Amino acid sequence: MTETAAPAPARAPPSAWSPLQNGLFRSLWIATIVSNVGTWMQDVGSGWLMTSLSSSPFMVALVEAADSIPMMLLAMPAGALADIVDRRRLLIAVQAYLLVVAGALGILTLLDMTTAWVLLGFTFALGVGAAVMMPAWSAIVPDLVPAEELSSAVALNSVAINASRAIGPALAGVLVAAVGAWLVFILNALSYLGILAVLVRWRREHHKSSLPAERFFSAIRVGLRFVMHTQVLQIVLIRGIAFFLFASATWSLFPLIVRRELGRGPETYGLLLTCIGVGAVAGAMLLPRLRAIVSRDLLVAGASALYAFAALALAHVQNLALLAIAMLATGVAWISILSALQVTAQMTLPPWVRARGLAAFVVVFMGGMSLGSILWGQVATHIGIPAALTVAAAGMAAAIGLTWRFKLGHHQVLDFTPSMDWPLPILAETPEPDVPVMVTIQYRIQLDKRAPFVEAMQGVREMRRRNGAYFWQLFHDSSDPTRFIECFMDESWVEHLRQHERASVADREILNRAKQFLPEGEATQSSHWLGDRES
Repeated sequence: MTETAAPAPARAPPSAWSPLQNGLFRSLWIATIVSNVGTWMQDVGSGWLMTSLSSSPFMVALVEAADSIPMMLLAMPAGALADIVDRRRLLIAVQAYLLVVAGALGILTLLDMTTAWVLLGFTFALGVGAAVMMPAWSAIVPDLVPAEELSSAVALNSVAINASRAIGPALAGVLVAAVGAWLVFILNALSYLGILAVLVRWRREHHKSSLPAERFFSAIRVGLRFVMHTQVLQIVLIRGIAFFLFASATWSLFPLIVRRELGRGPETYGLLLTCIGVGAVAGAMLLPRLRAIVSRDLLVAGASALYAFAALALAHVQNLALLAIAMLATGVAWISILSALQVTAQMTLPPWVRARGLAAFVVVFMGGMSLGSILWGQVATHIGIPAALTVAAAGMAAAIGLTWRFKLGHHQVLDFTPSMDWPLPILAETPEPDVPVMVTIQYRIQLDKRAPFVEAMQGVREMRRRNGAYFWQLFHDSSDPTRFIECFMDESWVEHLRQHERASVADREILNRAKQFLPEGEATQSSHWLGDRES
């Protein structure tokens, strides 16, 4: 009897904790927890201090808006900056800036010099620092762990944020009640020292291209072009704005719910925020198993429904124990949605544009939170806080159905390894760096394969455009239906050379899907055309 080989056992998904075996990731992760404890203490202190400085729901909601509006305005420029400079040095500079700003706010508050508008100004200044930091911080994660651990690393970063949420608010509630908000502002300033120490010790290998560095405004344009021509990333942004716009109601109105609707003090405010953090940590531990059995789309939809139910509880339940359970559910839902959206975004982004692509996600995240905070503050002023939260919960439920057709996809990881198989063009003369370039590529295909070839070339179009081309068109010969010309244009010769560097294995697979319709032995023919300048 012939023996057959037993099938290989299915590979177990990476442990939720496996990235912590990496010493550098572990050090940054611990330092992040410490820093985020300070950040959550800062948020509690700012929110509670504003309720003392002003009783207006609009002014209290502006605290959340002042923190997140800089993200909406500055994230894309910050992403471009993070893609063209050494991210490690940028992060060191930002941490030092945040230390000084947070410390200054603490000193002013200690001296009773902080007014409602001064508090908003410093909150905005801290938001500016966070806006510059966030794209660079998110973009370094794939530099720290292998690709198969990326999902776990993103989830662990969310755990760091939410574990600190379980500690910071409770600690801040006690300190604000016992000493005052100034102390939590000072402690937040000191919390940046840990990340500074780890970043200074990190000797990151910064890849330097032989080409000149991208220009700042050109880098922004290229980043926006990448977003506009990457469908999966666009779906992440659509699903994100549909959630964050309504989710912001909970965060912006939370301090007033505790103070005015429940009649409680900062200790209760901190305790309920701690419940959100505990729920988020528990959710992060469940995510590896959930991702193995549930699609990202179903995970985001289910978590959105859970978040909406928790918002309804916050609006109408007075029992503290039931509210604590609702806040645990809020934490589980929050981390599930953030992790699913962030991992999907990370997997669509090659290293050269990673910070800019993640910056687009930050714009949607913080734009939804800031605009939503202003919106729900105004709604609460006119119809009351419980009614505003009820409307937000209903909107979130409706958004689940409206966005269901935008699928996040499966867990595929694109291979962005440089393919190194696009040879540089032959030159009769050295072009000027800023001369515009037009590239034409001739395809001769099988006569009966025209329709599938044209369809496959749409993938090539999107690939060229997101890699930097500002124009693309496919032409066919009027006298020969098997002859096609692909034409695309780049802003400059240097930008075209960047496309040669950016060509990846994933891009090669897109091209091969189009080239399969060429007759056997047939090859493409390309020409590079340089723009002439008037003398």
